[in-house]
Amino acid sequence: MNCFLNRFSICLLAALICITSAVTAQPKLNQKYKNSTVYAGIEVGSKGVKMTIIEVGKNSRKDGSFNALKDTSVNTDFISFTPATFTATLNGLSGLYNSATKDYNISSERIYTTISSGVKIQADKEKKADWLTKLSDSFRVKVGDAKRVVNIIDVTEEARLSHIGIVPEERRYTTFLIDIGSGNTKGGYFPAGNTKEFKLFQLSWGTKSTANAAEKRLGDDKTIANYNKNVGRVVAGEANTEIVYAVNVSNAYNMSDYVAFSGGIAWATATLLYPELLQNPVVPVTYEELLKFNERLYKDYSSASDKMVAKYSANPQDADAVEVATETKRVNQVFDQKSMLAGTALLLNIMRQFDGVYEKKQFYLVKNGQVGWISAYVNQSLAQ
Repeated sequence: MNCFLNRFSICLLAALICITSAVTAQPKLNQKYKNSTVYAGIEVGSKGVKMTIIEVGKNSRKDGSFNALKDTSVNTDFISFTPATFTATLNGLSGLYNSATKDYNISSERIYTTISSGVKIQADKEKKADWLTKLSDSFRVKVGDAKRVVNIIDVTEEARLSHIGIVPEERRYTTFLIDIGSGNTKGGYFPAGNTKEFKLFQLSWGTKSTANAAEKRLGDDKTIANYNKNVGRVVAGEANTEIVYAVNVSNAYNMSDYVAFSGGIAWATATLLYPELLQNPVVPVTYEELLKFNERLYKDYSSASDKMVAKYSANPQDADAVEVATETKRVNQVFDQKSMLAGTALLLNIMRQFDGVYEKKQFYLVKNGQVGWISAYVNQSLAQ
């Protein structure tokens, strides 16, 4: 009997240790700053709910030091505005919030929750604005936080927050930020030396919409040569007219020394063009470098594959080389040759408006622009 009890006690102790380990173990976040704080931003977008966890350095307001640690998304198609997608969005929103607090031990005051401008625009268009209020109220009840703020932001505020979050304070009033999205482009700058007055810049062209317009012109010739030719025609025609007008109206050429590009195509281009600068969240680029890169994408797209990057690395087994190959693979999973050609062509056309004969602007590609709004909330809270 004593032998049985001893074996039972040992098994019980082992089980308790396993349970305790499962409860206390938390996913590891790969932080790179010595003195930093971890924050989370959860955004309800057109396709679903996305949570981004970032590490903010102690000098973030001065030098823009923040590091994206983790991205998690739940596809819920909220803008279908059906009971099913509402429930899925509510569950996704509350689930990610609970994950931030419990799995990653992030306190509620360091979690920001928003509803994107894209959702707001669609809700206003379909007269479903009350769905946003209902979602916010239901979320507060579900997570048991009656004071939880869910900001519903418009396109101007979204662009303003991105600028505050991405651009270092010392260059805040001399930088024109342009975010190239899938379906459109937005951005702007602060013309009056304060963060209240923001000059919005908008285009109805993005990477996907440019690619789609080129696809419609192909006819029976589906070759990459014909596609690339028609991308050029789209960018030089319809898109160019709008771009030239928007840049002129913004007066950004006269007011800005630096032009920074964010969005998916900026991340992809920076990663493929400068793999050796993988750890740099922002990289400089010239118009000539981007033009040559665009030509390489057309003539030798295989050179941008993760296998080729790894092959020509000084040491393919080196940790940095493996990380470069991994990130390059991520780019190739998101962007194919056609979308890269469309995105870089659009990027080149916008850059050309600032590449003057007498005054040349400094261009930058921002890799982690999608988390800019979170950093902006952090900086604003620290300033209070």
